[in-house]
Amino acid sequence: MLRWAVGFLILAMIAGFLGFGGVAAISANIAQTLFIVFLVLFLAAAAIGVINGKKPTID
Repeated sequence: MLRWAVGFLILAMIAGFLGFGGVAAISANIAQTLFIVFLVLFLAAAAIGVINGKKPTID
């Protein structure tokens, strides 16, 4: 899902550079929405990890 956010961000930057206002605005909105969703999910996972007292593992 993070690849979708990065893909829409790149598409928005390319469209903005080329001057396609409608495509750039739509792609930027989708990228921003996905960023917020992932930020909320990250914070929820971090809070649950703190509450459970588990230390993150690096594999």
